[in-house]
Amino acid sequence: MSLFASFGVWNWFIAGGILLGIEVLAPGTYMLWLGLSALLVGVISLVIDWPWQAQFIAFAVFSIASIPVWHRVGRRVGKPDDQPFLNRRTEAFVGQVFTLDRPIQNGAGHIRVGDTVWRVTGPDSPAGKRVKVTRADGATLFVEPADA
Repeated sequence: MSLFASFGVWNWFIAGGILLGIEVLAPGTYMLWLGLSALLVGVISLVIDWPWQAQFIAFAVFSIASIPVWHRVGRRVGKPDDQPFLNRRTEAFVGQVFTLDRPIQNGAGHIRVGDTVWRVTGPDSPAGKRVKVTRADGATLFVEPADA
């Protein structure tokens, strides 16, 4: 018990720094909120002289209260950006209609999108035919004839 009783003001700052350091080494945003809670208790302890029991209760309350804050901030982080298909380019082509650059023979052909040639899979069709992309798998686009 004497260890807890000797847990002074500066030890909260040390604990907060250690928790934030753990967050840097193993990111997951959980230790961030515990570290901030410890720092907040340290700041309050600079102003108010309160018993160690109250400090631990305040730390627990701040830590638990940070859960809704974490969820609110977490939702903002997941907002869609201006380039939703940045690392999934082929998914952006689904539903679009293109002209075959090379014929589809034995289920394989090519279309040109801008300056890039994409491999397509679908029913045999002559070059110049309009095809609609139905799905994408890696760098392969699955197509079907576009309705005229």
